[in-house]
Amino acid sequence: MKIIALDSSGLVASVAIVEDDTLIGEYNVQYKKTHSQTLLPMLDELKKMVELDLSTIDAIALAAGPGSFTGLRIGSATAKGLGWTLNIPLVEIPTLDGLACNLYGTDKLVCPIMDARRNQVYTGIYEFTQIEGKGRVKGEALEYQLLDILPQCAVSIDELAFKCNEQNREVIFLGDGVPVFREKLKELLTVPYSFAPAHMNRQRAAAFAMLAFQHMKEGKVVAAKDHAPEYLRLSQAEREKNGVN
Repeated sequence: MKIIALDSSGLVASVAIVEDDTLIGEYNVQYKKTHSQTLLPMLDELKKMVELDLSTIDAIALAAGPGSFTGLRIGSATAKGLGWTLNIPLVEIPTLDGLACNLYGTDKLVCPIMDARRNQVYTGIYEFTQIEGKGRVKGEALEYQLLDILPQCAVSIDELAFKCNEQNREVIFLGDGVPVFREKLKELLTVPYSFAPAHMNRQRAAAFAMLAFQHMKEGKVVAAKDHAPEYLRLSQAEREKNGVN
């Protein structure tokens, strides 16, 4: 099974092509350009580099939100166009789930944070638990599944720190919200914590693809025409129209 995965929900633009357990290619960029300038050219370049026949693609995985309103719309339009043209389904992966998957298998809590502005973050608290029965036979590899202790949401950094402290476990933070709220977290946290290193602390389309394989096994796919991003919050224009701060 072969999947194209796209992510433009945050600062990084990311495209990956994954076939079963093999990452065929991945292209990540975070540099002074808008996703409208980068996402399709990145996909086209990656397609040429790996000599991809689009007719062999089984599904398009994408970061479904939350995240940047503009970025999500760009990713959504790109995925819908590909899905419609190729007549294949989309696999919607919650953005924070995909980001948490960068730290697959850790025994620590995983807390991805994205800067949502207005002193809020898009976040969640996750853990990896061993799949029952896997690794019990000699020579068999352990396998893990991602579980959400706190499903993705938009909250203040103070509220997030409180929820992390409640868990009384070590937490690893990652995401573009870390540079913004690092000092605040240092003030508020009472549990042990760390920050993921540079090669693991931003969205990667390959992580979304790997989650997408599990979603497909469970039948969690949508037709291209039925996909819509999950924003979690109203846009600035909608807030102003409704008189919401």
